[in-house]
Amino acid sequence: MAIVMAVMLKYFLVEAYKIPTGSMQPTLLGNSDTEIFDRILVDKFSYHYREPERFEVAVFKYPLDRSKSFIKRIVGMPGEHLSIRNGDLFTRADETQPWKILRRTESVQQAVWKRLDPADKRFDAWKPLEGTRGWSVDGRGKVTARSDGAVRLPNDNSTVFDNYRDGYPGAMGTKLQRALAFPGVHPVADLRLTGKLSALAGCKRVVFELREGRQVHRFEVPGPAAPADARPLVNFEESGAAEVARGEAAGPAAWKLAAGRSTSFAVQNVDDQIRLELDGDVVATLDIPTSSNQASNFTIRVEGEGCDLADLETWRDIYYTSGTKGREFRIPPGHYVMLGDNTQDSSDSREWLFANYRWDGPGSDGQFVRGNYFPPSPRDPLNGNPIQVQGGTEGPRVFFRDEWGELHDFVAKPGSLGPQEEAPYVPRQLIVGRAVLVFWPLWPFTGDFSIWRLKFVR
Repeated sequence: MAIVMAVMLKYFLVEAYKIPTGSMQPTLLGNSDTEIFDRILVDKFSYHYREPERFEVAVFKYPLDRSKSFIKRIVGMPGEHLSIRNGDLFTRADETQPWKILRRTESVQQAVWKRLDPADKRFDAWKPLEGTRGWSVDGRGKVTARSDGAVRLPNDNSTVFDNYRDGYPGAMGTKLQRALAFPGVHPVADLRLTGKLSALAGCKRVVFELREGRQVHRFEVPGPAAPADARPLVNFEESGAAEVARGEAAGPAAWKLAAGRSTSFAVQNVDDQIRLELDGDVVATLDIPTSSNQASNFTIRVEGEGCDLADLETWRDIYYTSGTKGREFRIPPGHYVMLGDNTQDSSDSREWLFANYRWDGPGSDGQFVRGNYFPPSPRDPLNGNPIQVQGGTEGPRVFFRDEWGELHDFVAKPGSLGPQEEAPYVPRQLIVGRAVLVFWPLWPFTGDFSIWRLKFVR
């Protein structure tokens, strides 16, 4: 009975998995450089009575080698069109409909924000702009403002890039050897700035700015010296066109900072929407036009006597790279598109290809057989599919694993290799369950007190 119950539990209710690779980092860690491999619990029961939902982290049988289990985030749903543009996801029902940006739920968005790499020297400290006097900065976390002025990040006047080390807890990012192969090359404008603000009595207002190409997004917080009817507001302005585009949204009621009182704040630009939060409440939001120019930076401006800013933290969103294939997907009914959160280093729907081979022996008998196309690395020629070994009088010897996980060994002859076939979609019947909890490792087994892996998977 115990054996039967264990089997039932594993195959129909819940199962534990170990994350072996970094395709979902930093949401799920699996990295040999740090020797941290998350263990997760996967709920298999839910998908027996409901369909998978967008943005759930799902375990599924790899369509190109069903002997393997993969874990990715569901982003594309059955029957829709999906597109990757400028690091964001867009969707439409069919070609007769306009593209709309795809926005995550609040809990998912909070889970995928990537804190900018603490070791990035461009973010060591905020840089005072010309004409700013009486200000002091203490690294990236603290700014003391006295009089009118402004500070900016990055401090070399460049832009925020999709740095591979962004988002990792503690000092883990500095240990990633893999990061050397993936320097940040794409500007990222989906940003978030958080911190605490304490204004002096003569402070008129504090303005946070997030730049996105020719667009400037402003988040205005009235100070104690502001008019009595002042309200927090967000606005944007886009220059460079025949007419300057503008938009504005204000908070629902008059409000201003109390002198000497600490107020938490968060400003963000993500998925074509800007938002201002004060003391945990969303006070103003505004939809903005899509921009193909993603050059970006952070600016803080103060008018009046001044204020103190503390616990400043900077974040960026996932920048989805387009890959060499599949910038646009037309998803068949009953199929899904899966992407890894570690988009620079993830084998997912953007890249999957079938290789086709045929041979005279068992397993083919002259018919083409499909299998994962994963070419060996020049540094590791024995790690790939297929693997060709030169030599022999009859031709190169091929080791090839088909879509069912069976390994074949044959001699390639003229006509053995067929055309490659794109395979970006995961059939519904291959989806096993959804990841719900990381339960291991815990400190001190991670070696870093700041790396505490017990959490729900969002």
